Amino acid sequence: MQGYENKQALIDEMTKRATLFIDEFDSIDDHDKDTLVNEVDRTPAQMIAYQLGWMNLILSWEDDNKNGKEVITPTKDYKWNKLGGLYQHFYDQYADYSLEKLTAMFQRDVKKMIDLVDSYKDTELFEQGGRQWATTTPSSWPIWKWIHINTVAPFQSFRTKIRKWKKVRGV
Repeated sequence: MQGYENKQALIDEMTKRATLFIDEFDSIDDHDKDTLVNEVDRTPAQMIAYQLGWMNLILSWEDDNKNGKEVITPTKDYKWNKLGGLYQHFYDQYADYSLEKLTAMFQRDVKKMIDLVDSYKDTELFEQGGRQWATTTPSSWPIWKWIHINTVAPFQSFRTKIRKWKKVRGV
């Protein structure tokens, strides 16, 4: 997994990957947002919902920590070995939104994630134990790794998925 020299490098990579991912949706019609193709495991709307779900989970973990609440990751209702149900929850949560609205929500939430990264001290971001929520698994990752795994990495891998979806659909 790639590392980051500093928080600006993480912000720059998140911005770059988010833009490359979400720009792929400009050429997709809203009536195709829920179309599944055999070669890709998610619809365009599900791809964005997945991203929104994870970003909002991290933001909620942070808010709960700031408010003195103990955070259970990923959520009190879903365990790490049962993420399929969590993903379905994300898809259901965002199912009624247009692609235009989903795109706007994505851009808004990326901004929130950037603001969150920018708010951390380097020690909080890059050393283990920066937040209680980041220590809830045996790996006890530093915050930057949680953010990378749930933003930069899927922005990149889902860009490949949406490009394949578009190729299959002839978009």
